[in-house]
Amino acid sequence: MAHSVGSRGVDEVFLALPLRALADAALARARALGAEHADFRVERVRSASWRLRDAKLSGSSDTTDLGFAVRVVHGGAWGFASGVDLTMDGAAKVASQAVAMAQLSAKVIRAAGSDERVELAAEPVHAEQTWVSSYEINPFEVPDSEKIALLGEWSGRLLGADGVDHVDASLMAVQENKFYADTAGTVTTQQRVRLHPQLTAVAVAESGEFDSMRTIAPPVGRGWEYLTGTGWDWDDELARIPGWLAEKMAAPGVEAGTYDLVVDPSNLWLTIHESIGHATELDRALGYEAAYAGTSFATFDQLGKLQYGSGLMNVTGDRTAEHGLASVGYDDEGVAAQSWDLVRDGVLVGYQLDRRIAKLTGFERSNGCAFADSPGHVPVQRMANVSLQPAPEGPSTEELIGEVERGIYVVGDRSWSIDMQRYNFQFTGQRFFRIENGKLAGQLKDVAYQATTTDFWGSMSAVGGPETYVLGGAFNCGKAQPGQVAAVSHGCPSALFRNVNILNTTQEAGR
Repeated sequence: MAHSVGSRGVDEVFLALPLRALADAALARARALGAEHADFRVERVRSASWRLRDAKLSGSSDTTDLGFAVRVVHGGAWGFASGVDLTMDGAAKVASQAVAMAQLSAKVIRAAGSDERVELAAEPVHAEQTWVSSYEINPFEVPDSEKIALLGEWSGRLLGADGVDHVDASLMAVQENKFYADTAGTVTTQQRVRLHPQLTAVAVAESGEFDSMRTIAPPVGRGWEYLTGTGWDWDDELARIPGWLAEKMAAPGVEAGTYDLVVDPSNLWLTIHESIGHATELDRALGYEAAYAGTSFATFDQLGKLQYGSGLMNVTGDRTAEHGLASVGYDDEGVAAQSWDLVRDGVLVGYQLDRRIAKLTGFERSNGCAFADSPGHVPVQRMANVSLQPAPEGPSTEELIGEVERGIYVVGDRSWSIDMQRYNFQFTGQRFFRIENGKLAGQLKDVAYQATTTDFWGSMSAVGGPETYVLGGAFNCGKAQPGQVAAVSHGCPSALFRNVNILNTTQEAGR
C-alpha cells in the first residue's frame, strides 16, 4: 500500500487541546503564590507494539498517556505536581499543589541545616516555537494489518531457511507530543516519532543446544519508511541471518586471552552508552544518582584533566542529530537543543547538564538534557545522543581488519555488565569473526571482552572513516526514582582496539 508523505506538522488532535489556556491558568496561579520560576507541560505519549512468534501474531498493545505537569521553584526549593483534569480549574489546582510541595520541601531542607537554594542557569526566551522530528510517514497512519503482514512476511523468509527453527518479530512505535510554557515567556510545541523493529532467528540442534541471531538494525527517529528501505537494507540482512546463525552454531569457542578487536558500530554504540554516556551525566558524577545504577568515576574535579582514552577519541553530546532518538528542538526546561564536546583528543572536557546542575557547577548555560518520560514524572537530567566521531579521512572497516594479525571482529550487541562507577565492564555480541593475518577466518562463539573504561578507550589505535559511521541506540535507557525510561541514540564508526582481554563465557560460567 502506498502512503502519502504528509507535512509532518503537529497532530491536530493534540493542538485542539486547550494548551495555552491551561498554561495561562497554571502559571498565573504559581506567580500569584510567589513562585520564583514555574513551568508547565502538557504531554501525550502514544506507544504501540506488535509481536509475532513464528509468523503469527502473539500480542499487541496501543496505549496513550495524556496529562499535564507543573514544576515550580518557591522559597529556593523544587515543587512538582501533575494532573489529568484538562480544565482551567484543574491546572490552577495542580499549580497550587506544586507550590505547597515546594514550601514543604523548603521546610525539610532548612530543618536539615542546609542553606542550598535551587537556582537555574539562564536561557534565552524561545517564544512560539514548533519542532517536529525528521520522518516521512507516521507509523500510526499505517494500518495495523499492514504492519503485521510485513513482520509476518519477514518471519516467513527466515522460517523457510535451513537451520532456522523459530522466529520472533516485534515492532515498537512511539509518537510523543509536548507543549511547554514557562514564566520567562518560552512556549514550545513538539512532536517526535520513533520506531524499533527487530527479528530474531533461533536454531535448535538435535543435542538440545540452541542459539539465536538477531537483526542489528538500530531503533531510529524515523517513520514507517524505515521498514520499506529508507535507512536500512532489510532484504540483505534477512537473507544473511540464516547463514550467520548456522555458522555460529558450528563455531568453536574462543580461546581466552588477549586479542586485537575491530568493533563494529552495531556493538560499539552500547559500550559508548554504558562507559561514556552514563559516566558523563553530571548529576551522576556529583553523586546525585547514587541510588540507581551508581555514580561515575569521571568526577567533576577531573574536568579538563582526565585522560579518558587515546588521542583519537572525540565524543560529542548532541540533541540535534537527525533521526536521533534523543533529538529534540527544546528540552523539558525550555532549553534549545545543542551539540557539544564531552571528550576531545582523549580528554574529558564536558558533561551533560540540566539548568539546575549547570548553575550549581558554574556553567553559564544548560546543554538541554532535561527530560520527563510522561506527564506524571518530573524532568530529570537524561542522556543526549552521545557519539564517537569518525576520523575525517579514516579507514574502512575492511582496512581496519587488514591491520590485525590475530584478533576478533565484533558485530551486534547482546549482554553486558558494568560496575556502579561505570568503570569495570564486559560486553558480548551477536557475531564474532576470527581475524587472521588481516582477513576474516570464520566465526567464534562464547566471546566477551573485558576492560576498564580508560584502558579500553586508551587502547583505541584507529578510528574508521565517515562511511563506517552508524547511529545505533536503544528505546529503554533507565534512570531516576521513580524510574523513567528514555530513548537515546549513539553514533560511532568502526574502531580498532589493541590487546583487549577476551573471556570464554562458557568457561567462565563453569560449564
